[in-house]
Amino acid sequence: MNYLTRAFALHVYFKAHFKCVFFSFWFVVLCLGYCQPVLSQITGYPPVSAKKTGIANPRSPDPLINYTWAKPGANDGLESYQLQPVSWTLSNPASFNMGEFKKNRVIEVNGSGDVRFDFGQTNAGWLEFDSPDLSGKVEMTVSEYNQPPDYFSSYPTKTLAPKKHGNTYRLELNPDLYEGVRFGWIRVRSFAKNWHITGVRLICQIKPTNYKGSFSCSDTMLTRIWYTGAYTVKLNLLKDYLGAILMNRGDRFSWTGDAHPAQAASMVAFGNYDFVKKNIAYTSTQSNGIKSYALYWVLSLIDYYKYTGDTATVKTYIDNACEKLDDAYKIFGTNPNLEFYGWDERLGAGFEHPNIPEPQNAYKMLSIRAWKEFSAAMGVYGRTDLRDKYNHYATEKIAATRKDAGWYGSFGLHAGADAVTTGLLNPAEEKAIYENSFTDRVNRISYSPFNQYFVIQAFALLNKYDDALSSIRDLWGGQVKYGGTTFFEDYRPSWNAAVGKNGQVPANQCGFTSLCHPWGAGVTKWLSEEVLGIKPTSPGFATFDILPHLGRTLPNVAGKTPTLRGDISASFNITTGQCAFSVPAGTVGRIGIPKAEKKIGSIKVNGVLIWDGTYHPVKGFGGASEDSQFVYLNGVQPGTYKMVAEYSGATPRYAESAEYYAAKYFGIDSTTKGDWGGVHGKDGYVLCNYNGNGNDKTSLPAYVSNVEYYKVKGNGRPNSVVWQSNTTDHRAPAPDSANSMSRTAACLYAMDADQIGFTFTSTITIKGTHDYKISLYFLDWDKKGRKIAVEMFDAATSKLIAPVKLVNNSVNGAYLTYAYNKSVKFRINLVRGDNPVLSGIFFDPIIANVKNKKTTNVK
Repeated sequence: MNYLTRAFALHVYFKAHFKCVFFSFWFVVLCLGYCQPVLSQITGYPPVSAKKTGIANPRSPDPLINYTWAKPGANDGLESYQLQPVSWTLSNPASFNMGEFKKNRVIEVNGSGDVRFDFGQTNAGWLEFDSPDLSGKVEMTVSEYNQPPDYFSSYPTKTLAPKKHGNTYRLELNPDLYEGVRFGWIRVRSFAKNWHITGVRLICQIKPTNYKGSFSCSDTMLTRIWYTGAYTVKLNLLKDYLGAILMNRGDRFSWTGDAHPAQAASMVAFGNYDFVKKNIAYTSTQSNGIKSYALYWVLSLIDYYKYTGDTATVKTYIDNACEKLDDAYKIFGTNPNLEFYGWDERLGAGFEHPNIPEPQNAYKMLSIRAWKEFSAAMGVYGRTDLRDKYNHYATEKIAATRKDAGWYGSFGLHAGADAVTTGLLNPAEEKAIYENSFTDRVNRISYSPFNQYFVIQAFALLNKYDDALSSIRDLWGGQVKYGGTTFFEDYRPSWNAAVGKNGQVPANQCGFTSLCHPWGAGVTKWLSEEVLGIKPTSPGFATFDILPHLGRTLPNVAGKTPTLRGDISASFNITTGQCAFSVPAGTVGRIGIPKAEKKIGSIKVNGVLIWDGTYHPVKGFGGASEDSQFVYLNGVQPGTYKMVAEYSGATPRYAESAEYYAAKYFGIDSTTKGDWGGVHGKDGYVLCNYNGNGNDKTSLPAYVSNVEYYKVKGNGRPNSVVWQSNTTDHRAPAPDSANSMSRTAACLYAMDADQIGFTFTSTITIKGTHDYKISLYFLDWDKKGRKIAVEMFDAATSKLIAPVKLVNNSVNGAYLTYAYNKSVKFRINLVRGDNPVLSGIFFDPIIANVKNKKTTNVK
């Protein structure tokens, strides 16, 4: 009998025999005092050795944000802590008496049904409860969102009968026990007699890690984004490497490319350089067959060198890095098999179409960037031979590329971003790439937060900080508004309106979407380096800049970055003029006092005038200068400084662009059923698999040249099924526009080993341009509870042209209707149920008043 059960037994005894009101207090004390020691005996994870220090930061989702370990290190094992639910929901209120739960964590079970517990944030943990008298059949479930997952059998289930350990019942989903958990369920499947739950908890694992960096600004959303990125990485600091705890696809280990932005965020948030070094070693010999990932590893090594100045480690990996860089040179221009560049449709949708022009162009630019940055690092390191070699690679290939005057004309968002981050473009090239791909508020966002890290790096190099912050608020801020407490593997802002707060998000070409993926945390480093402005200019911060970029939307920013020489802190307020910063021993800084399009009349340091248009010598400073963005204080020596800048004028307002979708969405028709004649298909139709064996019945309009489908490997069609032929059920599509009988209920559906049944595409090719309406018919004929998400893209550019829409119920059939004037591709994604299906495509003329109509903020 465990301590919780003993405590409950004593509670019941004393309450029944002595009417002892105060005993519930001692029951809680027993629970809290004895739970963790028992836990460590069972799991091998000792309780956290950290001490609580100060007040929790309300902008952080981390429940241990204000806990500090004495000397955390890379070789520390995992530790554990427990969380209580912050709220709960009952499927059948009569089955659960929750009256005692808030006070003493006791639930009386009176019948069957589910209790859903919300633990407030995503955690790496496992769910368990105690009961001294359980009867009947019970199952348990965990999820990242507010519904139980219903994945295919090819993924490990998230619902199982619990394992019994004394009177503790634990959901054990894998040998490590922990899983990604925000919500947990106790599901009473059968009921025999009343019984009691005497405690519910989530046991969480964590790697000892302290927050040494910080960030805050006038936009609390950006502050939350910084801490959410840090927490995402912290959850994924596994015992020996930086992995992905919530990805249950057999890849719970460190991917070298994924690790690049994760390690970057880890350094600015935690300063855990020893662990980053360990992960660089772990990933040094792997690229997972992905060419770009090998180059991201080189960029990670350069990042680590810049932040630490660790020449010994760099020396160890020089040959390794050269081998990767030389391979990129060898295959430059050959259109190599890239395998993967990102999940974004424009990058080939992951492994579906990996070698289309956009990722090939992006890879070329990434190669040039890697050569150039490695050349610079080797120059500082002292290997002038390698400096010259890789500088030659970079300049040779960019010169060869420029032989085509319009070389960047076909570049999309990702190739354009990788081109800008080479640092080798001239102003005309930068301007053209910006105008081509970076001004569309919808399509300047990548489907993968991983790839967006490189896009916001490009924004910074283009000096478009307001646009960068707008895209950050849309992409990462949108995840927070959804209810996310960690960052996702994939995300589209229009999901929020479709799925609701903490709702189940669409699956896609990568399978189910992880809501805790550290590859999405690069924004944390970007905010520290570009908005707070702290960035090394020589290895190990021997010299560094603090150049805050507040743009037109941020009046203040503050924070610190940990270095091996000490913390560098800074704060700037362009409203009050109050500024402060620290320079640790052994470093020299350059500090930029931001103008923010105002004028700075004077600057005083610790009460002493240093600038009034000219420099006045002050001890600890080597000089001052200015340009349109900053007054620079140069050669700043170690110390702590307070400043007051006298501002005049006003910062202009930022005019944020509106969301614009090129296609028009008309809505969902859930009443027509299969009687489409007279309502849909006036120009033509496709009845999917109507003739069986994957053969459609078609009557295409003259302006449509082809309708095709695609699954992951090859150009084969999705699977198909005829549910029922010769039926009079009006849900089945009619065979013609007269709505004749008899009918066939049929569909195409996604289900193969590559996609794991989660997605397929349909591309409709239009001859030239022609205004038309198109309706997709979905039918959940066999009532499998299907929920389907639909994405609509321009077929030529793969740009998203309509918000993601959800078909929540198609038992009686449902039509989604859009208008467009060019070729289009639809991606049909599973949200819930067995698989996504498609039963028909219908074409109609478009009325004159919607031709070429621009629709903004389409919901």
